[in-house]
Amino acid sequence: MTQWLAFRLLRLGLVLLCVATLSFGLVMLSPIDPVDAYLGPQMAQVSPEQRAIIAHRWGFDTPPAAQFGHWLRQLLSGDLGWSHIYNRPVSEVIGERFYRSIALLGSAWLLSALVGFVLGVMAGAKEGSLLDRLISAYAYITASTPTFWLGILGLLLFSVYLGWTPVCCAGPTGTLSQDVSTLTRLHHLALPVATLTLLGIANITLHTRSRMVALMRSDIATHAFAQGASRFDVAWRQGLRHASLPALTLAFASLGELFGGSILIEQVFAYPGLGQATVEAGLRSDVPLLLGIALFTALFVSVGNLIADTLYRLVDPRIGQTSS
Repeated sequence: MTQWLAFRLLRLGLVLLCVATLSFGLVMLSPIDPVDAYLGPQMAQVSPEQRAIIAHRWGFDTPPAAQFGHWLRQLLSGDLGWSHIYNRPVSEVIGERFYRSIALLGSAWLLSALVGFVLGVMAGAKEGSLLDRLISAYAYITASTPTFWLGILGLLLFSVYLGWTPVCCAGPTGTLSQDVSTLTRLHHLALPVATLTLLGIANITLHTRSRMVALMRSDIATHAFAQGASRFDVAWRQGLRHASLPALTLAFASLGELFGGSILIEQVFAYPGLGQATVEAGLRSDVPLLLGIALFTALFVSVGNLIADTLYRLVDPRIGQTSS
């Protein structure tokens, strides 16, 4: 296990280096000029000399290779750089925004994993029934539904027409963050979490259903049926353990997909999280912030996969023996 963890950590370091290199290359190929994006509407009022001063201050007047080397040296020293648009250290911006996004991501991830697993077990245990057809139809429809479309539909229905949920933001407009109560925060989170959860359920449901269907057609289930066991008994005694490990791995592997969905959800609901900061950094060419978010996202998803693989080996030690 120690050697396996060391190998995975080494591979994680290589993945982060590849992500950093690829992200920097894509940013350099962007048609958006960082200085023009930083100046915004005041671009026409700035003289060429002032533009040169700004470019020198942010290091944009040096070759891309020199910029990348300087950023890597900062990264190795634990410094992610300085955000141009927020005028704060990148680490502080990511920490503050991730603190807000973790409530959205964590809630949606937990609910989608639990609900998706239960629905998959129910559908697989009752293969071919009306319940199975309804659950499968729901999963296939939501799996092909665009995230932003479902978010806009939820806003129109629950916020505009019914008035049950707020239209936007993490709290009431004009209220300081420290003055917003926990109940109010949950009220503002309800619709974004529900939207992201509905989209995250589909893959886990379909995968768990396929595992349950395979179990119900196996010799183990046939032997249990011959002894008088019902489909519910087989699903409860054998199915949960049979389908839990793949569902666990898929749940952790879906962190990247959920993060991608949260970017669109935060834009639709104007939620000030990490996803909205990613869009702002991309549109305004905030290179240090964009690179920092890319690295943090890769680290977040990779650690999730590492946790899933570790739990898999702890629950079923035969996996480690096979790979060794």
